[in-house]
Amino acid sequence: MAEAVANVARRVNATVEEEKDTLDLSNCKLISFPDGVFRVLNSVAEKIHIVTLADNEMKGVTSKFFKTFTQLRELDLHGNVITKLPDVVGELEHLTSINLANNKLSVLPLEVNTIGLCLLLISPTDVPMEKLQAMPALKCINLKSNPLDNNLLTAIQQFPQTFEIQTTTDN
Repeated sequence: MAEAVANVARRVNATVEEEKDTLDLSNCKLISFPDGVFRVLNSVAEKIHIVTLADNEMKGVTSKFFKTFTQLRELDLHGNVITKLPDVVGELEHLTSINLANNKLSVLPLEVNTIGLCLLLISPTDVPMEKLQAMPALKCINLKSNPLDNNLLTAIQQFPQTFEIQTTTDN
């Protein structure tokens, strides 16, 4: 546990000291976003555009996270156990890419439809297809590393918007 805490502290301090626009807390055994990190990053949160919280044990992401990182462009949450996202995620007007693959999502907030998301990475069982149809700016659905069946691909290809669909067979 102490090693995991030290790892998070090192990565957060590097982000602050080096004035990075990226915060990578992947593989840190996090079950939630640490409150102490909010305090440390307070002065630089507006400069952070990419946050990676992949491959942790997070069950959710709080509204506080999305209200703190308002300039977020890319968010990687794959490989957690997230069951839902707060509605405030729809207020991230700069967010263009979100990776939610390999989580426990059953629903996306309605507000996600209103942002200019152009890349969504999900497990196909995570989100109902009608949610994806309601995302007018969505240009790419990445289904890599997911079990695909022909019914899913056919359903996506019937959407009114044109998607680039990336699968395990793509290079």
